[in-house]
Formats: sequence, structure tokens, C-alpha cells
Amino acid sequence: MDVLSLQTATDGAPITAVAGTFALFALFLSLTAHIAARNVLGDVEVKKAFAVGPVPAAIAVVFTTFQLNSFLALALAIGFDFGLVKFLYGQSNRLSAYVVFIHFVVSVILGVVLFGLAVILSTAPV
Repeated sequence: MDVLSLQTATDGAPITAVAGTFALFALFLSLTAHIAARNVLGDVEVKKAFAVGPVPAAIAVVFTTFQLNSFLALALAIGFDFGLVKFLYGQSNRLSAYVVFIHFVVSVILGVVLFGLAVILSTAPV
């Protein structure tokens, strides 16, 4: 099974695929937000990361669904990420920006690794 068939294989309505994509992406971004906050701030509550993750995921899904400018989506997602980190963790602008930068880096690195793993596994003989 190749990556394309994984993306187009839906048994239900398209809304189910969009909702599933949003839920998985929000969970992924929550995990990476917690990793970033924990590495920068030390011991932090996991529930705060679950408030951070869904917002950039929602922005990504909406902008992708309506084929809007991806650079604007990225800027908006990082801006909201910064606002949520600053509000939820109560840190200075500089420390909040550092958490958001680490969140971005961890998300990119983990995303590339997981996607690469998915591609490698999809090419494995059956």
C-alpha cells in the first residue's frame, strides 16, 4: 500500500477523513508542544499542551481545505502558538518565543522522521 492510497482510503464521508486528520494532527502538535515546554521550562502540566496543539492544527486543516496561502497559515499558526504559550505558561515574551521555536523544531524533526518511517514501511514487501 503506498502513501497515496493511505491518504485517499476513506470508508465514510469526507468529513470523517478531515476530522480524523485534525484529531491526529492536534494530538501530534500537543505532544510536540509538551516536549518543547518540558525541555525549556522544566516540569509542566500535560493538560496545557493539549490546549496548545489543536489551534495550529485547526489553522492547518482550514487553510489546506480551502487551498489558502500556506505561508499565511504558518505565520498565523506560529502567532497563535506564541499567544497560547505566553498565556498558558505565563512566561516572558522571550521565553515564550523560545518555547515556540523549540516546538516548531521538534514538530518538523519528528514529522520528518515519522513520515520517512511511513514511506519506508509502505515500500516493504508484503
